This record gives sequence, structure tokens and C-alpha cells, in this order.
Amino acid sequence: MPFVNWLKRHLVVIAGLLTLGYLLLPNVVVTVFSFNKPKGRFNYEWQQFSTDAWKDPCGVADMCGSLSISLQIAFWATIGATLLGTMISFALVRYRFRARSAVNSLIFLPMAMPEVVMAASLLTLFLNMGAQLGFYTILIAHIMFCLSFVVVAVKARVMSMDPRLEEAARDLYAGPAQTFLRVTLPIAAPGIAAGALLSFALSFDDFIITNFNAGSTVTFPMFVWGSAQRGTPVQINVIGTAMFLVAVLLVLTSMLITNRRNKQKA
Repeated sequence: MPFVNWLKRHLVVIAGLLTLGYLLLPNVVVTVFSFNKPKGRFNYEWQQFSTDAWKDPCGVADMCGSLSISLQIAFWATIGATLLGTMISFALVRYRFRARSAVNSLIFLPMAMPEVVMAASLLTLFLNMGAQLGFYTILIAHIMFCLSFVVVAVKARVMSMDPRLEEAARDLYAGPAQTFLRVTLPIAAPGIAAGALLSFALSFDDFIITNFNAGSTVTFPMFVWGSAQRGTPVQINVIGTAMFLVAVLLVLTSMLITNRRNKQKA
């Protein structure tokens, strides 16, 4: 039968599209409800189309302040985790030292450990040190749990690198710094970028570890959780939609740059 044959040929594509649609469905709902006209405390039912929330995204008290704090923490956590994670990745791949296997295993612990366990452990550490809970304790905690994801992403890229390229650079009288900046770093850049983007997303989105170590500081996920207890403003959907659109634009830009480079190489 023609239809059955066509279905067999395109089954993988159809399954992929259905999965993608399932994953994007919550984002579509958030986008649609960002244009909902607010009525009452909870905005879970569609009323009528309105752009009022988009015209005044900071109309809810303290929402944009919490968003600013989340963006700052995510930015600095990404910088710290990316720098440390990249150095750890190169050390684990390029050098042999004692306890190397143990370090390799320990790197995966934050990824395998339940977040509530890590959150409670970090809170205990900060309290025993007498540290004041707030912006910097959140930042330290975020760098700690983002570090493992950066190491995994960068390490995979470094392990796939062809060492003959660096040898060729040294044969052409390039120094260690020049070889690293012009050969090693550009090749490792996609893995570093992937780790950085993953760190930013994880840090911005985190609630459990942040809630344990925040003190009086309120991040955007904590603000959303608190708002859900007393009412959900439409502006939350506006911010969520804006973040989703920014992420999509970054992915599309990355794909365009990659395709252009591949065409130039071809």
C-alpha cells in the first residue's frame, strides 16, 4: 500500500516532529497566555486578546528586580564555571597525575546527586563558615553545580581533537601561547560555548539550590514560585516568552554561522 510505504520511509521524521511538538507545547501555551487580558489574581483561563502585559512587562512590583538578579547570577556563574571547567577538562585529558581517575568520578557527582541533597549540604557549609546568605552564596552554589556540565561538554570536545594539528603548528615555529590561541582554542570553542550556554540556562532556571542558600535575596524562579501562591500575573508569561525567543534566536544564529563556515570550507 502506498500510504504504508510512505509511512515507513518517513516514520523517523514524523516521530521527531511529534516529539519536538510535545516539547514545545508548554512554550506555545506560555506565549499565547502572555497576550491574555488579566482578570483577577490567577490568569489560568483565557479572557481576551490584549497586549497590555507586553507594554508594561515590569508592571508587577519586584519582578524585574528579581529578573535582574537572576541574570547577573547566571552571567557570573557562567563565566566562573566555564573558566574553571575548561581548565579542568584540559587537565584531565592532556595530563597524567595522581587521583586522576578519582577526579573523573567526582566530577559526575553533582550531576548524579539530587539537588535537594546538594542544597542542604551547601547550606550547612555556609552556616558553619558563618557566611551571610545572599547573592554571593547563590553564585558560589551555582558555579559548583554548573561546573560538572561544563567539564563534560568541553572534555568531550578536547578528546576528539586531532593532536597532529597542534604538532603542525609547533613545526611551523608557533609558540605554546600562539598554538593554544590560534589552534587549540578555536577547535575547542564549540564545546566551551555549549558548556557556557548550558551553565547559563541551568543557573537562571534553578530553584531548589537557590531557595536553600538565598537568604533574603529573591531570584526570578523564586519570584514565580511565590507569585503562584497568591496569584500569577500575565507579565510572568511575557518574561518567559521573551527568554524563549532569545534562546531560539541564539540557536538560529549559531546554525547560520556553522552553515556559512561549512560552505566556506567546502
